[in-house]
Amino acid sequence: MRFSNWLIGLAVAVMVAAVWFVMNRPVEENPFQGDLKSLSYAAWRQSPALERRDPTIDEIRADLAVIAGQTRAIRTYESAGISGRIPEIADEQGLTVTAGAWIDVDQAANEREIAALIATARNVGSVNQVIVGNEFLHRHREPGETMDFDEAKASLIGYLRRVRAETEVPVSTAEPFDLWLENPELADEVDFITVHILPFWNGINAEQAVQWTMERYEAIRQRFPEKRILIGEVGWPSEGLTRNTLPDEPAEYQDQGGAEASPVNQGLFLRRFLLEAKKENIDYNIIEAFDQPWKIKTEGGVGAYWGLWNAERQLKPALEGTLINFAGWQNFAIATVAIGLPFVLIILRSELGMTRRGRFFVALLGFGGVLTAVLIYAQYSQLYLSIYDLIALAAVAPAFVLLLAIFLIEGLEMAVNLWLGQTRRRLVPPPLHASWRVPKVSVHVPCYNEPPDMMIETIQALERLDYPDFEVLVIDNNTKDEAVWKPVEAYINGLNRPNFRFFHLPKWPGFKAGALNYALTVTHPEAEIIATIDSDYVVKPRWLSDLVPHFADPSVALVQAPQDYRDGHEDLFKRLCFWEYAGFFHLGMKTRDEKNAIIQHGTMALIRRQALTQVGGWGEWCITEDAELGLRLFEHGHRAIYTEKSYGRGLMPDSFDAYRKQRYRWAYGAMQILKKHWRELMPFTGKRLEPSQRYQFMAGWLPWIADGLQLSFVALAILWTLGMIFYPQVIAPPLALYLFVTIGMFLFKVGKSFWLYAEKVPCSFLDNLGASLAGLALSYAVGKAVWRGIFTSNLPFHRTPKMENAPAALRGIVTAWEETLVFLALIGCGLLTLHERWVERDAQLWAVLCFVQALPFGAALVLSMINALRLGRGRRPKQPSLQAAIALADGRTPGSSGHPLPDGPGGESPSPQREAA
Repeated sequence: MRFSNWLIGLAVAVMVAAVWFVMNRPVEENPFQGDLKSLSYAAWRQSPALERRDPTIDEIRADLAVIAGQTRAIRTYESAGISGRIPEIADEQGLTVTAGAWIDVDQAANEREIAALIATARNVGSVNQVIVGNEFLHRHREPGETMDFDEAKASLIGYLRRVRAETEVPVSTAEPFDLWLENPELADEVDFITVHILPFWNGINAEQAVQWTMERYEAIRQRFPEKRILIGEVGWPSEGLTRNTLPDEPAEYQDQGGAEASPVNQGLFLRRFLLEAKKENIDYNIIEAFDQPWKIKTEGGVGAYWGLWNAERQLKPALEGTLINFAGWQNFAIATVAIGLPFVLIILRSELGMTRRGRFFVALLGFGGVLTAVLIYAQYSQLYLSIYDLIALAAVAPAFVLLLAIFLIEGLEMAVNLWLGQTRRRLVPPPLHASWRVPKVSVHVPCYNEPPDMMIETIQALERLDYPDFEVLVIDNNTKDEAVWKPVEAYINGLNRPNFRFFHLPKWPGFKAGALNYALTVTHPEAEIIATIDSDYVVKPRWLSDLVPHFADPSVALVQAPQDYRDGHEDLFKRLCFWEYAGFFHLGMKTRDEKNAIIQHGTMALIRRQALTQVGGWGEWCITEDAELGLRLFEHGHRAIYTEKSYGRGLMPDSFDAYRKQRYRWAYGAMQILKKHWRELMPFTGKRLEPSQRYQFMAGWLPWIADGLQLSFVALAILWTLGMIFYPQVIAPPLALYLFVTIGMFLFKVGKSFWLYAEKVPCSFLDNLGASLAGLALSYAVGKAVWRGIFTSNLPFHRTPKMENAPAALRGIVTAWEETLVFLALIGCGLLTLHERWVERDAQLWAVLCFVQALPFGAALVLSMINALRLGRGRRPKQPSLQAAIALADGRTPGSSGHPLPDGPGGESPSPQREAA
């Protein structure tokens, strides 16, 4: 391995370790020393499903022993059931208790709670005050509750009066600060005010949270000067979502970043508040002693993480010690380097032929993928996960790993295209020995139901081939209308050239592959090279004379020229398609040629006949018989040559529907090939392909597989959004890091395409943008084809017509009706999320994800409308960028002399229909 690879790997490893340090810079804050005035204590324990379960007496006793080390007072929330035993056990520990009764709409349960509270207050000496209800009125603020607000208030006042009459300890009820201010008459029913002041729920930044808390406390104190005030709940969560600042908060609290739940912010707020409360002699109760994982189902993800201890009764560093977000981050950093460095070095040693800049870029990508995976693991390691969460994660994890793999593969393709060192491609034929004789070439032109004028134009171009020994076989299969195929037969017969022959197969199996296999049976016995073109291609005279000499190398079995098109100037739709096609032939095929792993794409292909016979001819079982044949040639050890110089041009699909069906067929065929050849494509079972060849084929198909995964994610996003809206306390937005990664990968993919096109494809910025639009528009069709290709094996051959009647605007919508519905659904999900859960930062990010996921579906609608409305139809002259691309493909300097191919019969006629490439 190169020494420079080690240096690059180690340099990036140091950078990654620095990232961990920067994310976890220790925060020093003055500690709080001494006893807390009071702590909320809920004794429930968690089950594996994160359901709450009743504790045992011994567990309560153990909890209170732990709490006694931090405070001499606790607050409870229930008095019936096992919770009613807490005060007497607290009495054993010398703890005083603010006992609570839980009040709700169940009158029978309320009666049990009130009776138990009264009995406890009378009989247990540790109880020094009681609280009837916890945010009971707050829960009935919204319309539509089972009990309206006034009814709830009357009910609560009745309970307060009863408890005050039957006990001798002070009585209160607990509500948020604003509810006390809005209902001052409630103060007449209590002996002291219990107010909840929780800045997190109002989206107050942690740096300003203590100031905000003290302002609300002061407002309560001034409003009720004759009452003792207890801040019944004050605290900050250590994990969970980020909340935006509520719009009715004062301007000084707006635009400060919102409230972020984190270990550092929990420590900052609690220490600063406790020091301020001590200075001002404020009576308070911290929420809470222990994390309550079961609250995830009632308060969302944040509700579980307010404790000073976690659910395993381990003390958090909230009150003293160095504050840090990822405890043990050093171990995560070591794991990132330990996994990432070997991974990156393995990639770098694969002889990708890149410059140092390219290898450094690849190292960054490799470490970035590992860092992302470790970060997600680290984040989830700090969360409470039920068995259902673990099952969901197990289901999502493989797809996420695949997304990371696709991210790395896309990055590798980008690096190889931008920073390739010395090429290994053979750009010119080998020197010819005097003994080498020019081989006979048999040109096969399969066709089905093609317009005779177009077919004759194709044949006329073949007549002009500048090659000494060739034949042309036109194979028309399954065309029923004699008016279509008879003129072609008559034209060929009228040539009086025995090397031009026409065959009509009225009923022939195997579609295009079947016709090509038949052509092999009638090929001249002396022909050594088989050439194939699509029925719409107008070839250049020097096609064979320039490329056949490559076969002087006996290892070469395939010479492939690019697909090219002559109708990209006809309208805006075709222009967009032209540049979308161009990317593969200017970028992907050149990269594949470096590793002898090109995709054979049927037209403009030259194949050694002996090799074609050796591998069994064309595969009639596969709908993309050309690509499958190319793979079989590689499996038999043959070599392929690719030239990006254009030797012929065909016609593109005339409609969005035809364009989409063509790509659907390609993706479906790729899945057929993958299922048939998977053993040879896997690293440990394949023996006939080189590792670099296996990589190129899998890397080429993975983006299509990603489109299939994207469909699954879209369905999940819609269902998840509905869950977030209808079950907001149960279903929260996914982890923000997941969302950032998903959005980031999409942006990286689009950005990579823009960068590569700008550097390697001779098109303008607008054409670059148009190519991205056209590519995005196909994502849904490709995704559907992937899933269907995985689970089925027989897709009818889709012939792609290239000229249809001009559709109305309505047809543009109807053609893309599926994409339009999904687009509207995703946009609706995003808007609904913003409307219902705008206060949550992660929900906003989720809405952005919905909008991003909608882009490919919106692109399909836009492209369909561009086609339907025939935008740009009147602009007949070629655009300068298109001329430059054609000149470069021809090997000429833009603007130099040359003889461009005709645009069609007479140069002005619209392109006729033809079969899919």
